[in-house]
Amino acid sequence: MDRLKLFETFVRVVDCASFTRAADQMDLPRSSVSTAIRTLEERVGARLLHRTTRRVAPTDEGLAFYGRCRQLLSEAEEAEAMFRHAVVGRVRANVPGRIGRLIVAPALPDFLDAHPGLEVELGATDRSVNLVEEGIDCVLRVGSLPDSSLIGRWIGDVDMINVAAPTYLEGRSAPQTPDDLDQHQVVNFASPATGRLEPWEWVEDGHVRTRPAVGRVAANSAEAAIACCLAGLGLLQIPAFDVALHLEKGELIEVMPEHRAEAMPAHLLVPHRRHAPERVRVFADWLAEVFRDALARGQAQAGFSSRRLSR
Repeated sequence: MDRLKLFETFVRVVDCASFTRAADQMDLPRSSVSTAIRTLEERVGARLLHRTTRRVAPTDEGLAFYGRCRQLLSEAEEAEAMFRHAVVGRVRANVPGRIGRLIVAPALPDFLDAHPGLEVELGATDRSVNLVEEGIDCVLRVGSLPDSSLIGRWIGDVDMINVAAPTYLEGRSAPQTPDDLDQHQVVNFASPATGRLEPWEWVEDGHVRTRPAVGRVAANSAEAAIACCLAGLGLLQIPAFDVALHLEKGELIEVMPEHRAEAMPAHLLVPHRRHAPERVRVFADWLAEVFRDALARGQAQAGFSSRRLSR
């Protein structure tokens, strides 16, 4: 088995978490896959996989090697296609859950029709993923960027809004300022990474202010937080485009419009490498355009201008 085939076999085993499933997908005997992994481990001088009777998982060395193998396989695909004038290969992307469901997935058919040589593996999660260790080519993140090892491309600012369901406000006075939060319940947002509850935030006299807020419910995804708010469980701070249709239908109502949280920057991130593969550049350009368009539409529906969609 040649070197690239060994790399491909290793990547497939990690993706499948199984020798048997990898062998089935590659139409190879299971013994051939096992032999390939042993050969590769001997060549690199490290154990790449933890093997149990139920599952196969990469070691720390295997995770690092997995990212390099995916990169090499992608570059090999591009080298073979450089004279065919077509973009080929697979793009592994990750976006926040609701963005994936409401924006990216509905637009994917047109993208795939325009690029028949591309495949897209779309992950939709609100947790922070590790691009290198998980072999992800491109990720869309909303919020601050603590990881300096990634290349970030700003694609817009996401306006925030304070909302409540009409059922929650029945028999209550709508809050006018953050001081009124003492008399209200909120749907808290818990960080998927740390579990820490995010404080209530607003901008006052050009400065960001925060305060803890009382709530009996906490959610660690935008999807769950919006569902709790719609159920009348409390006030919620959320990106405006995320609830634009609910506002339009009257299912949610804006409160404290003069005390909104600071807008959050949105970035497209790729692993730090000298040249991103063409397939990743094509997908990233398309994703940026789709997201900008959806952001502008949603923020307009929610009563915001699109003033921060370009710099």
